Amino acid sequence: MNRTADLRRDTQETKIRVALDLDGSGRAQLSTGIGFLDHMLDQIARHGLIDLTIEAQGDLHIDGHHTVEDVGITLGQAFAKALGDKRGITRYGYAYVPLDEALSRVVLDCSGRPGLHMDVRFSAASIGQLDTQLVFEFFQGFVNHAGVTLHIDNLKGVNAHHQCETIFKAFARALRMAITPDARAAGTIPSTKGSL
Repeated sequence: MNRTADLRRDTQETKIRVALDLDGSGRAQLSTGIGFLDHMLDQIARHGLIDLTIEAQGDLHIDGHHTVEDVGITLGQAFAKALGDKRGITRYGYAYVPLDEALSRVVLDCSGRPGLHMDVRFSAASIGQLDTQLVFEFFQGFVNHAGVTLHIDNLKGVNAHHQCETIFKAFARALRMAITPDARAAGTIPSTKGSL
């Protein structure tokens, strides 16, 4: 099964292209204009084993909001397209990831129902050029368009860089678990409803 997508989203605020292969090896080509966002997207590719290309041009002269949110939206759209009807996937995924003093837990369900529950108190207002408030906006854009229920909890952390990196790594590992084919349920929709 070919689980790939290549999408563009152009607005008056941003121009975004996302190409991905859910069965990749973790290769990434990233250019959003926000260095720390590129670093976090690289975590999704590397730890999710997703080949990921993201090219973004946004109104960064205003701030990073539109760019970060629209990257999340377009990534969610591409994810939904690549995943298809979800036949044969594990569906649920979770991960705990530490980085020094920081620890985060991410649990997700490829349910078809968007929902974000995020409990993170960043220790700083920004990391490099990334406003930490925009981490929520990124994941909100993703879940709304991917049809994923996502719970993110930063359980410990003093350094904002470490907090954020554990979140994105845990998200990648949970996503990888959820989209992995379930050998015992090959060809079936993982729901009693018969659709997701």
